[in-house]
Amino acid sequence: MTSTFSHKQMAVNCFNEVWEYLELSERTKLDEEKMIHLAHSSFYHWTQVEDHTPQNLSIGYWQLSRVYGVVNLGERSFYFAERSLEVSVENDIEPFYIGYAYEALSRSARMIGKTDLSHKYYRLAMDFAQKVHDDNSKEMLVVDLESIK
Repeated sequence: MTSTFSHKQMAVNCFNEVWEYLELSERTKLDEEKMIHLAHSSFYHWTQVEDHTPQNLSIGYWQLSRVYGVVNLGERSFYFAERSLEVSVENDIEPFYIGYAYEALSRSARMIGKTDLSHKYYRLAMDFAQKVHDDNSKEMLVVDLESIK
């Protein structure tokens, strides 16, 4: 049986490796598939950490949404964005994470041609961005939102 620490370390390692793929300017199909598998692996391992939090899940769902968006699978991206929002709202986590869930919804709604819905989620994300107290976190969210338009 694998220890909780092992699951946590694996979750973090996979999560960080996904970012390496997300930051590439070009990806092969194999890169895209590996990125998807890593994102799911990270999420799975977080669920195996005994003291995982709703915030961990919200972030994991958000990363899955971003990954599927990057590989142009809008419906999958939208699904995981909805899950991110559900976990975030149900557990009343910090505005930063709720804002990012709305950011993911806005981005994925745009991908699947639901521009009105994308605008609605964009506005909600901006509303939550204004509730973020840490200036660096707020700026990061706003910059990501501005990349949608």
